[in-house]
Amino acid sequence: MKIHLISGACGFVGRNMVKRVYRTTGDKLFIVDDLSIGTHPSTWMDYSKSRMLKDLEVIGEDERIYFWKGDFRDLLFRLRMNPRHIQDTYGLDFERFSDVFHFAAIVGGRLKIEGDPMAVALDLSIDAEFFYWACQHKPERVMYPSSSAAYPINLQSPTGAIALSESDIDFDKNLGVPDMTYGWSKLTGEFLAKIAAKHYGISVVCIRPFSGYGEDQDLSYPVPAIAARAARRENPFEVWGTGRQGRDFVHIDDVLDLIFILMDHVSDGTAYNIGSGKLTTFLDLIGVFTKIAGYTPEIKPLLDKPVGVHSRYCDMTLVKEKFGWLPRISVEEGMKRVYEAALKQI
Repeated sequence: MKIHLISGACGFVGRNMVKRVYRTTGDKLFIVDDLSIGTHPSTWMDYSKSRMLKDLEVIGEDERIYFWKGDFRDLLFRLRMNPRHIQDTYGLDFERFSDVFHFAAIVGGRLKIEGDPMAVALDLSIDAEFFYWACQHKPERVMYPSSSAAYPINLQSPTGAIALSESDIDFDKNLGVPDMTYGWSKLTGEFLAKIAAKHYGISVVCIRPFSGYGEDQDLSYPVPAIAARAARRENPFEVWGTGRQGRDFVHIDDVLDLIFILMDHVSDGTAYNIGSGKLTTFLDLIGVFTKIAGYTPEIKPLLDKPVGVHSRYCDMTLVKEKFGWLPRISVEEGMKRVYEAALKQI
């Protein structure tokens, strides 16, 4: 029996991964989340039956999802004390996890990254505990989500936008300075992934997603927040900073597609970009949404708000050449989906 492990399973990326794996396989899923940011599976999974097995919720008529609510580090501690904790406590019949997707993290928008950087630094402890466990448990495959924030910030300045390529991070040379504690934690996670692969034989791949978005993303992130304001036809339309800062927006469905391709082909801890390869400014993004909404508002810059680096987008050449992958969903199509979802909420 295959059981896949997904930590941070109730956040934006995690829950989309849960739904994808549940829909495309007949396997079981052991999902973990403390619900500090994510929402209970009952809010995003369609099921009418669940039961409690001690502190584990068994979800769905087919009982293929096991939900453990709590801090992932607490579960990892129990597994460190007893590697067979899950089998012994809940009677689940399996030797080891198959695919492990590690999304558990202290996450948030720019306000969180810059406003509470020491809380974000707790990601270091989460990842250290995770990789220590993985090297003992030896799951079949591991996926570690790094971030575009791991790239050196000096390559993302207003003096010229550079398409960031995987070679801009080289652990054998000068790494540069990543973006705040979030960037440092993700860069460290990549390093641990390489150690796990090289010294412990763990099959692991890292991804560097850029600005992922989707219809069910939390309003603390810019894309759904801007969509909601366009749906309400706000005028003037506020933008953090000048709005000229740009990002590489990629739809969550494309992110998941490439994750599975990479897991099938990469096992040595190497990190790959996931993005569109195109730079879109926030003024451009507002323009897309207000065009869909059918009006042209006055733009009101908020220069006292945190904006992060000026320009962050990726070079997708390596992924395209090695794996033949390109995103299927254009910015226009993806943003239309987000806008239509926002309309239903107002």
